[in-house]
Amino acid sequence: MSQFSNLSSHILQASAQMVGVCMVIISIVRLLHLGNTASHIVDRILGIDNIVFLLSAILSYASMRYTRLTDILEGLADTLFMMGLIFMTLASVLLSFEIL
Repeated sequence: MSQFSNLSSHILQASAQMVGVCMVIISIVRLLHLGNTASHIVDRILGIDNIVFLLSAILSYASMRYTRLTDILEGLADTLFMMGLIFMTLASVLLSFEIL
């Protein structure tokens, strides 16, 4: 049994939601037509973040399917999820200062 006690199902759900959140924020930044360097950086960060959350969701799903690799895959999914949250925080700070 996994040391994370079924953390994969939570990571899968949250990662999938965060992929959608990243897409919404990218769309909003594009609609604002800010056009400066910061908005391009935010787009890039959120694009990478989208991939990180997608990988996290895939790994958490795989950890539920392949019982022999559950601990390894779940740990990787957890690490990627936390990295995605850090990237999203960075993007939100950049976006908030750009709008001010």
